[in-house]
Amino acid sequence: MFHPLPLYIGLRYVRSRSQGFFVSFISWVSMLGICVGVAALITVISVMNGLEGEMRGRLLSLASHATLSGEPEQLQEWPALADRIRKEEGVVGVAPYIDLQGMLGRGADMRAALIRGVDPELESQVSDIGAHMQVGSFTDLIAGEQHIILGAGLAYALDARVGDEITVLVPAMSAQGEGVVSGIDLKPRIQNFIVSGVFEAGAQEQDNVLALIHLQDASGLAGTHGMPNGLRLKFDDIFAAPVRTPQINEALGGKFKVSDWSIENASYFRAVRIEKTMMTLILMLIVAVAAFNIIAALVMVVNEKRTDIAILRTVGMTPRAVVGVFMTQGVLIGWFGALLGLVVGLLLAFNVSTIVPFLEGLFGAKVFDPTVFVISDMPSEVQWPQVMGITLTALVLTVLATIYPSLRGAATEPAEALRYE
Repeated sequence: MFHPLPLYIGLRYVRSRSQGFFVSFISWVSMLGICVGVAALITVISVMNGLEGEMRGRLLSLASHATLSGEPEQLQEWPALADRIRKEEGVVGVAPYIDLQGMLGRGADMRAALIRGVDPELESQVSDIGAHMQVGSFTDLIAGEQHIILGAGLAYALDARVGDEITVLVPAMSAQGEGVVSGIDLKPRIQNFIVSGVFEAGAQEQDNVLALIHLQDASGLAGTHGMPNGLRLKFDDIFAAPVRTPQINEALGGKFKVSDWSIENASYFRAVRIEKTMMTLILMLIVAVAAFNIIAALVMVVNEKRTDIAILRTVGMTPRAVVGVFMTQGVLIGWFGALLGLVVGLLLAFNVSTIVPFLEGLFGAKVFDPTVFVISDMPSEVQWPQVMGITLTALVLTVLATIYPSLRGAATEPAEALRYE
């Protein structure tokens, strides 16, 4: 005979066709519920990972991984400082920048904007601006020619095209302190620029507010005499930036202000994490409901098998062995559903980019309307720790669901169960 005995009997009960239809139906529903819950959770979390990665890439396509900023006198020798930083482990690019808050005007239209001065020759080390140019070229930014490149949303709001003249207005710091209110000169600096290009990164935070000019032109507007506000850094591993940036600052004497992408976009990524957490909890409820169905199915099996339990107890089976019989039955149902859900979920997650277009063609609807969303394809990124966590949680829930019915079966009194047999 097959050993151990509880496992053998449990497997026999699972294969048995003598169970009532209702009990078998609930068992199948439980298994399918766990399968659907696990598969849906793996697929949805993978898609949310893909969307998060896509948006992170778009947000950082024009932004650096980290920045070191300071006073102008600290950056007088910025080329030598940039060369020193490039020698640090993990750093693949360094470029100077000047950020100015100001207004852009064309005719009667005025829009608030972040005006960023960059060095076209070095900017490609820290951003992918050239890959996002819709009109014009990034190399058109030439010192002294007063050229400006606008984000697509900003250009649309100003109805500006290549060759149009844009008025740039920025508050200027007064060196003498004359006519100053809270450090802002009441006579702002105003200069005309010619639109030489339009970019679209696919992130509203950049497309709607960012304008690029040459570093020397920005220095003239800011009155920094050729010194940048700081240096922008790019690492070979984006996730190393929050750790490596403070270390680099310490190596430079700790005299700079440091920031990185996780700080500058903290609210966005915090919102994404909250959404993923809530979605996980909601979909995990499907697995929990299926686990409750396992409890119901096993309770009915125990009631149906009271005579069998009594006979087994009479011939010497211990209560612990009876618990093992019904836990085997419940665990087999739950684990089969969880593992099947794992396989289905991975198949869906790895083939989302193929399945979604098929469904769009079948139903004639778009998940991401290309006229509204920059992202037209459904991205997916499978992260194995998450997949293993989801699967293990489902397996644990199914084991816990078998405990109460199994203990109830073990508590059956043989004399009471056989009294009317």
